[in-house]
Amino acid sequence: MPDTEEIDGDVLVSPRYLAGSTAVGDPALEPLLALGFDLRNDDLGNAYVTAPDHRIRLGFLPEGDDDGLWRINAYRDRFGPPAWGVSFNDNCPTEFVTAFTTALAQAYTAGPDTYLAPPDLKDPELGAFDAVVPLIKNGWQFQHPRWGVMELKPPDGMATLEYTTGRLDPEKELTTLQARWHLWGGPKSGHARWYATATTHTPTALVKAITQSVADPTPLPRWKDGMLPWLRESAQLTPITPPAPRVPTPLDVQRAAARRPPALGTRSVPRWSTTTVATAPAAARSSPQQPTPLNRPLLPRTSEGNP
Repeated sequence: MPDTEEIDGDVLVSPRYLAGSTAVGDPALEPLLALGFDLRNDDLGNAYVTAPDHRIRLGFLPEGDDDGLWRINAYRDRFGPPAWGVSFNDNCPTEFVTAFTTALAQAYTAGPDTYLAPPDLKDPELGAFDAVVPLIKNGWQFQHPRWGVMELKPPDGMATLEYTTGRLDPEKELTTLQARWHLWGGPKSGHARWYATATTHTPTALVKAITQSVADPTPLPRWKDGMLPWLRESAQLTPITPPAPRVPTPLDVQRAAARRPPALGTRSVPRWSTTTVATAPAAARSSPQQPTPLNRPLLPRTSEGNP
């Protein structure tokens, strides 16, 4: 966990699949931009990121036609249809997207044989199992079997992963929720639901990066007032406590003493009193000084018997 001063939030949210989006896309774009991916924006505020070889394209679409905020496609032929596609909607925790783009950046560095590697088509279900292992290790359980669907849920039932078997329509996989992988979470009301999808040929290692982030028990920081009310009511929120003041070391005390200004010299300062002092009459203050034994002028001495 980073230092409290670096945490962007005032609460920690658990489980993390109830944290909601941060509405900030920069962390998810950084892994790809660091590799020299080209970034362009349109007049609406949408961002488009393209790999140097044009075989990976990412769209961050806050002003898109639907709630698909993130769309990432990979191409064997840069002018052909996508080999695979992944999407995240606008309520999806940004950390899940960042986990995916980080894994994608690593795969892109390794080359096309890695980021375009299809799952094991001889036994796709066995290959897919590797991506659900992180969920199983963190308490997710298989649900009642449905024909053609492998389904897992956490104990609270507020998230779901579905893996669909059999043949699927490639076009629908890219444009609808009818994809090979469908992962979602949020309260049952549906008002704060997030989802992520991945098509048939998405490399299993990239799907696993998403499931690992979803299953991670580490809570996510959020600003409480910025969360949707349905999430605040459903998630466990732990206030982030500011760090205690640091205890000064002997060296700190010594430095502070060296910087201390010298003490001022002692001087007499009249004390404030509530006693009322009688003021002399004005005439007395202005009358000439009366002679006293000390200031009376001396008369010349005369001979005895003279007046």
